[in-house]
Amino acid sequence: MRRLSKTALLAVMLTCASMLTPSPVAAQEKSATRTGFTLSPGAKTILLVRPTIKVGAQSTGGMFEPNADWTDQARGNIATALGTAQGRLGNRVFVADEPVGPAAATLADYRALFSTVADAVVTYQFFPGNRLPTKKRKDAPFLWTLGPGIRAIPGAADADYILFLETEDHFGSTGRKVAQIFAAAAGVGITSGLHKGFAGLVDARTGDLLWLNADRQMGGDVREEDGAARRVAQFLEDFPGSIPAAPKPAVATVAR
Repeated sequence: MRRLSKTALLAVMLTCASMLTPSPVAAQEKSATRTGFTLSPGAKTILLVRPTIKVGAQSTGGMFEPNADWTDQARGNIATALGTAQGRLGNRVFVADEPVGPAAATLADYRALFSTVADAVVTYQFFPGNRLPTKKRKDAPFLWTLGPGIRAIPGAADADYILFLETEDHFGSTGRKVAQIFAAAAGVGITSGLHKGFAGLVDARTGDLLWLNADRQMGGDVREEDGAARRVAQFLEDFPGSIPAAPKPAVATVAR
């Protein structure tokens, strides 16, 4: 078999690249607020639960491979970004000390429960495909709860609301990206990378989910400070009672 010329090889690569151009897809971001819930600035206290953060690589076969260094970088960057953003949430925000013993187990259980409920909202109400019959209407009620036992979370007794955040990033490996090109050449579509997250506000007394913002295609590389700031801004977009960021001052120009 003759070897492909450079021109022919370039043509093949361009053809594969063109096949990777994304086609229009349905919206991947959505938020909802429980009917009748409002939050005025300056009136309440919010417990911010330390975010659940997972960062790693996506293998050639699509498996998630956790990366401890990336996760530590993301934790530090997101903590910094949240510290800056707290002042715009409109109400007093505090972070409880990380518990130990049985209290730590309780917090871990509710972090996991929030993740499960948020994922259920995304799957069965937010986006088409698997919506429950009662959630298909545009005006379907937003009625989800984690239950009143949430009061057992350390710090919840001093709060009116609890804010949960979760972010998960799978960065496509070189092998995954190469597989994506070959799959496209064969007419098969596979994705490279996954970046999703949830932010939810929960009533500290009843456990009712009052507001949820979910995004299945989040932006910002959380391993970088600027990327983490962008991610936090996406998390808290349309947060109830939040104070809009002050506009940047205009830069005066001098006519020459």
